[in-house]
Amino acid sequence: MESISLDSTDLRLLDALQRDASQTNQRLAADVGISPPTCLRRVQRLRDIGLIERQVALLSPDRLATVLGHGLQAVIEISLDRQDAASLDAFETRVIADDSVQQCWRVSPGPDFVLVVAARDMQDYGTLTQRLFTADANVRNVKAFFSLKRAKFEPRVPLAPRA
Repeated sequence: MESISLDSTDLRLLDALQRDASQTNQRLAADVGISPPTCLRRVQRLRDIGLIERQVALLSPDRLATVLGHGLQAVIEISLDRQDAASLDAFETRVIADDSVQQCWRVSPGPDFVLVVAARDMQDYGTLTQRLFTADANVRNVKAFFSLKRAKFEPRVPLAPRA
């Protein structure tokens, strides 16, 4: 793996972009204290080396609920019968291809995977469980926790050491 070198300006850029990636290059440059051409060049370098994977819009589920309905969100623990590399990879590949799966974590100890899934309603969730878990002979145990309230959702990566 290649060595990546970051200075304090790179870290300030990454932090600012995590807070609001929609701001203009001029605004970002001013906030970080560098010129717009330097800012553009540095952000492109951060993309090129893979530190910025992608830029997305974070939607408000509560506001969308008035239009789309509340839906269900669940955190699901999955344990497999076989935990060899091929079995783990096969399960992971299958679930990450499903649009209902928002997050997939391979974890240890305890279950083999933790998923965060979204479904329109309980019937849709039932279809999802059939598609992803029941039909897979290697799935030994499924334990679902349904979200009643999202108290915090912060995808920011901490960049500075804690004091």
